[in-house]
Amino acid sequence: MQSFDTDVRNRIIKLVKGILEQNSLTADVTSSAKLVDVGLTSMDMVNLMLAVEAEFDFTIPQAEITPENFQSVETLERMVATQLQLANAA
Repeated sequence: MQSFDTDVRNRIIKLVKGILEQNSLTADVTSSAKLVDVGLTSMDMVNLMLAVEAEFDFTIPQAEITPENFQSVETLERMVATQLQLANAA
């Protein structure tokens, strides 16, 4: 399970860094850093949501598209892991 979590975290960090690079920004993206503090705007959050859906091949349920789930890599990672577990259980 640890390698699964690390893989999910690394993939999310890569997505966040990719969006920052598009904006000509660089930041130390840690799992606990708030995404707005590293430089993501509300429009970037929409792009991140779409990128997460594409990266992990699922649609984020409307109820999960909350500011709380998009606060940090850590909160996003928890939401993605939950959605992947639900998809695997189905």
